[in-house]
Amino acid sequence: MQKFTEHTGIACPLEYDNIDTDQIIPKQFLLSVSKIGFGKHLFHDWRYVDDEESILNKDFILNHPSYRNASILITGENFGSGSSREHAPWALLDYGIRVIIAPSFADIFKNNALGNGLLVLTLEKEEIAFLTSSLKTSDDKGIKISLVENKILAFERVFDFHIDSFYRHCLLEGLDGIALTLKHQDKIKNYEKQSKTYLV
Repeated sequence: MQKFTEHTGIACPLEYDNIDTDQIIPKQFLLSVSKIGFGKHLFHDWRYVDDEESILNKDFILNHPSYRNASILITGENFGSGSSREHAPWALLDYGIRVIIAPSFADIFKNNALGNGLLVLTLEKEEIAFLTSSLKTSDDKGIKISLVENKILAFERVFDFHIDSFYRHCLLEGLDGIALTLKHQDKIKNYEKQSKTYLV
């Protein structure tokens, strides 16, 4: 998993509440257990006007020239609700999204996202409204997120955020579940040796 210390990128205001995992990555695309290749299907029903994904929907905000290279989403309440598919954070990461900022997230999505290296942050509704309004009126769409300092820098303001200390450590060190397990490889091997001894 890629380490996350800080990130500066274009932020896109996606002004919807209750965006569920079927809107993030529809079920017909869940045909692989690989983490790559899902980005082109992200928000399929909104990004495209045809099932073949050959015609972009010009009215969808991520297709606007100002936001096509967005790596940060500013969105509404309860992001990631619905089924618990891990493909949702895979699709977001594969598209290039590194950070999502919202008033709240569905718990299963939040854990899946953080476990895959996608930083999800909560701010107050008033703070989200300020960021959304500023993005829509400013030519500068850039936002900086520092996980080292737990701060968001945007439009001459600084926002503090809190993140679970375990996930923060994993993100800063680039540790997914497998990497965390391998850190205890010696203990696991010793346990296996002892278990074999007892079985004999």
